Amino acid sequence: MASCGLAAGADEIYRALEKSLPDSVKLEKTACLGFCYAEPMIELVDEHNESKVYGNITLRDIPGIAEQKPPVSKLMLDANGDAPANAQLAQQVRIVTRHAGRIDPENLQDYLDDSGYEALRKACTAMNAQDVIDTIKNSGLRGRGGAGFPTGLKWQLAKNAKGDKKYIICNADEGDPGAFMDRNVLESDPHTVLEGMAICARAIGADEGYIYCRAEYPLAIKRLRKAIADAEKGGFLGDNIFKSGFSLHIRIKEGAGAFVCGEETALIASIEGKRGMPVLRPPYPAEAGLWGKPTNNNNVETYAAVPWILLHGADAYAAYGTEKSKGTKVFALAGKVKHTGMVEVPMGMTLRRIIYDIGGGIKDDRPIKAVQLGGPSGGCIPESLLDTPVDYESIVQTGAIMGSGGMVVMDDTSCMVNIAAFFLKFIQNESCGKCTFCRIGTLRMLEILQRIQEGKGVPDDIGKLEELSEQIIASSLCGLGKTAPNPVLTTLRYFRDEYLAHIEKKRCPAGVCRALVHFTIDREACTGCTLCAKNCPVNAITGSPKKPHTIDQDSCISCGACYTVCKFDAVIRS
Repeated sequence: MASCGLAAGADEIYRALEKSLPDSVKLEKTACLGFCYAEPMIELVDEHNESKVYGNITLRDIPGIAEQKPPVSKLMLDANGDAPANAQLAQQVRIVTRHAGRIDPENLQDYLDDSGYEALRKACTAMNAQDVIDTIKNSGLRGRGGAGFPTGLKWQLAKNAKGDKKYIICNADEGDPGAFMDRNVLESDPHTVLEGMAICARAIGADEGYIYCRAEYPLAIKRLRKAIADAEKGGFLGDNIFKSGFSLHIRIKEGAGAFVCGEETALIASIEGKRGMPVLRPPYPAEAGLWGKPTNNNNVETYAAVPWILLHGADAYAAYGTEKSKGTKVFALAGKVKHTGMVEVPMGMTLRRIIYDIGGGIKDDRPIKAVQLGGPSGGCIPESLLDTPVDYESIVQTGAIMGSGGMVVMDDTSCMVNIAAFFLKFIQNESCGKCTFCRIGTLRMLEILQRIQEGKGVPDDIGKLEELSEQIIASSLCGLGKTAPNPVLTTLRYFRDEYLAHIEKKRCPAGVCRALVHFTIDREACTGCTLCAKNCPVNAITGSPKKPHTIDQDSCISCGACYTVCKFDAVIRS
């Protein structure tokens, strides 16, 4: 019953199960297990506590489930069998997502039954503040919001900062297209984020915290509000936690969806009631943050890893990953991959393994062209570099960045000029406008890209794009501007031939840019089935049944509907 399941009809399935199941069967809600492509999903637990997970459930399956005859063909996960998702899950390491799909996120007792708030108890009663920070340092945990700054060092700076008041902030302003890691964690396991925040507050000496969550995540906010209320009632938040003298009060600040507020100084300004615009650093928030007081800011995934580290030890966490990138990373797999959803893998796993072994490969078994990593601030990594290990240093060498964890997979039907324009348009719209080169430079770049897509590009355009990129990177204040050209630079680096095809040959190899795509019908191959004519939105195709058809080029809008529906390869794209 997370957003992905609800969008697929889980609420309707739940109501049907309520009416159909006998009283002897207990029905409970949970959240997303990560297999978003198979929603709605149900888990059946028998009297021996053995479970099986079934996916793509429909109302037609309900009578069989009520009679204890679940649809075997829809078996997804089976602890004692070889269900298809077993192999996907076996290659993952669930630390941040350890409770996702396993507990009721709105039931505090479910969280407590699996050592919930025991890490906080340990931090409050068996460790001093420096012990906590040293544990996080030794674990090698780095900020999962994108920059990869060492978490323990960040906490140390906040602890050492002088101030009569300190704050902690959880950045849940997830804005990358195709990213849904924070939303999933907050919907599936809000208490683990609260516990991680409380441990941080205990370590740095803060007594007040904020969760900055975008308002477009209503279910996450609803579950967070309930989790905060339940934690306060249970004595895990509020005053004198575990009778240690430590107190913490957490509030939720709903963001209006400004991508730039993912930058910490803009986020802090927004919490303070100001317009979300970055400011020059130093001073850094650890020294002077929220309302001028020392402040620690981490994202959802970073805080969610902290309770596990304190319970299992720094060495246990550091055992996963690489020398410089320890632990695990959560990714949102989206785009042209078969198994879309959320995965958590050890740092160092290659992109190829994530996409093919866990993600199931490319839809319709088409060739993969690229994977966009790091969102609008990241870049497009080509198929030739899919064996790159996923760690901070290796990804940066490709021209992309790790980012918060969005991973958008593209096949051979994706136009890289169009992809670059899409992300640049997003950045251009989301620029706060403070820096001239970010505000106007990105607009000039977007205009050039759009001109290239329209078949009006000239050879000098590539040089202009590269020159503008350098100027925007050098002249922008915050990370949004400094990384804005990345999608353009990486597509130019790895897919320059596509730009040249658009500019010199006035052709879009992927058949995406309408102004550069033309459709004709091979009269010898056409059987006159009329399928193309029936699907043409502008009635540009004429012909009699069982006789060859033709396309009126003056009326054709190059939408590609005829090309898609033709079963005889009679429609030619050029």
